[in-house]
Amino acid sequence: MENIEESSPLRITPTVRALSSALRGKRENVPDSSQGSGDRIFPDPEKLWFKESSAKNLRNRDFLSPTTMLHTLYADGQVPPAVMSRVLSLRGSGVLPVAGGEVMGEGLRVRVDRAAAFRAVLAGGAAEYLTPSGQRQGCVVLNCPALHPKPNTPTPDTLTLGQLRTVLLADHMGALLRRQGFTVSYCPTLPQDSDIITFLQTLGLDWPTAPANWTNEEREEKIQEALENSPYRERETERGRRTSGGGGGGGGGRKAEEGENEGALRVNLKRVFQEEGLLGYDPSLGTCTVHRDSVSHLAQLDVATADCTVAMATALHVTSCQDEFRQQQIAMLWRASGATHTQRHLVCGPVKTPGSHLTAAQYLQLRRGQMKEASEMKYGDQVEGQTWDDIIRVMTSATVRFELLSTVHTSPVTLDVQREGSVSTKGPRGGVFVMYNCARLHTLFDSYERGVGKGLYPEIPDGSELDFSALKEEGEWLLLFNYLIPFSELLDQSGQALDCEGGGARVNIKTEQICKFLVSLSKDFSSYYNRVHVLGEPLPHLFNQMFCRLYLLRALRELYHSALDTLNLPPIRQL
Repeated sequence: MENIEESSPLRITPTVRALSSALRGKRENVPDSSQGSGDRIFPDPEKLWFKESSAKNLRNRDFLSPTTMLHTLYADGQVPPAVMSRVLSLRGSGVLPVAGGEVMGEGLRVRVDRAAAFRAVLAGGAAEYLTPSGQRQGCVVLNCPALHPKPNTPTPDTLTLGQLRTVLLADHMGALLRRQGFTVSYCPTLPQDSDIITFLQTLGLDWPTAPANWTNEEREEKIQEALENSPYRERETERGRRTSGGGGGGGGGRKAEEGENEGALRVNLKRVFQEEGLLGYDPSLGTCTVHRDSVSHLAQLDVATADCTVAMATALHVTSCQDEFRQQQIAMLWRASGATHTQRHLVCGPVKTPGSHLTAAQYLQLRRGQMKEASEMKYGDQVEGQTWDDIIRVMTSATVRFELLSTVHTSPVTLDVQREGSVSTKGPRGGVFVMYNCARLHTLFDSYERGVGKGLYPEIPDGSELDFSALKEEGEWLLLFNYLIPFSELLDQSGQALDCEGGGARVNIKTEQICKFLVSLSKDFSSYYNRVHVLGEPLPHLFNQMFCRLYLLRALRELYHSALDTLNLPPIRQL
């Protein structure tokens, strides 16, 4: 325990960096990454070690520097005694305590002092492991083109599944970015009490609204005037150039369209991104005719950025691949109107439903019906009343979110929407399985509290009074090492991706990771919970181990809550 700096939460990344530094020695004695010394190529220090995660490998090691890496650093892969001593005496801010290590056939393996790590993470309640490791500043506007009027406000019956995916992704990104300290706003503002707002509320989304009679005419007039005076406006003498038809068709109808739009406002979008050095935009954007719905879209973006407390906001356009070209037009029009905010595009792949074509409303209705049917089959006549209506609503929302958000955002999603199918309440995948295992933790602590009330168990003591070496079951270390400790760094990733400069208009963020993390956590927790009897016999000599396990599982319960909160899913206490 003496190797842990009490003030710093344990983290994986600082531990890997410290291990790499110990293995490489002083920088002046080891050439930099990718630099040769004779025929020897020295590896990137970040790749010298990797964290183990499988239950099989965690039985004998927690970190491994493979033999191939050792051979790049040392002759015949032999680690000098002085280097080995540095590795075994590792310490530093956020660095996990080392218990031992040795060179074996697979490489240099290191074991963490697990009792000390359990104590460091759990004794104080683990709160610092459930939030991002650092707080950021900035303003992010999450713009969802699928919700903008074209010219009418969309409805659940006109919203496609691909568009629904973008809306849910924008909502998830907003929750993640807020957790990291960003000021987040959503665009567009939608009419109060509209069908689309009711639909989004059913899915747990809190989207900004305005009274139905609210207008944005003043801003629209300013945007129109700014575009008319833009240096990128195409003058009458330039009309011979190719146009990109701002949202309209093309081909044989282009000449007719030009005739109809004689005198219409046109902006040369290609000049915008070329002259302002903006990378990643489609070279065929060309010249765009400005339509009223485009001006309305820009005015909504102006509203969303008006309250930003920083001069430069980031607008993140979350759009489907089918609408990407159109959204690039909007982005360059906004730039041409004088907006200087950073703009990035988060593009989603299509949603496929083989054999069927469903709107967002039909899809939600189908999943809700299947969820109710599955609940009635399991629980019978008790599935009635407001409580069960709320449970089915949340479970339906969980099913929809995990189905649409568990895949890499650029990849297609294929849904099984056959009506004779059902939503499993137990299968080891998806939102239902996650919510079920979260509820099991609530049931466990309810059972413990009832035991306390009956005098079977004492109250949980302070963590400083417990001996955490009692946590010896391999599933316990797996839950701490693979989930509790890494979670904070997982929360950091979306903000880090936005900070990356270069790479063009598109931004790729690992938006699927929270869903995958929760499904994996639920599999490992379920396996552990089915195998281990947490609330044992009420015998004093068994209490220490029981309390240590309750500390671990209480932290896991809060971990579930923290992760589900980024999906706007409230935990269900009992299923």
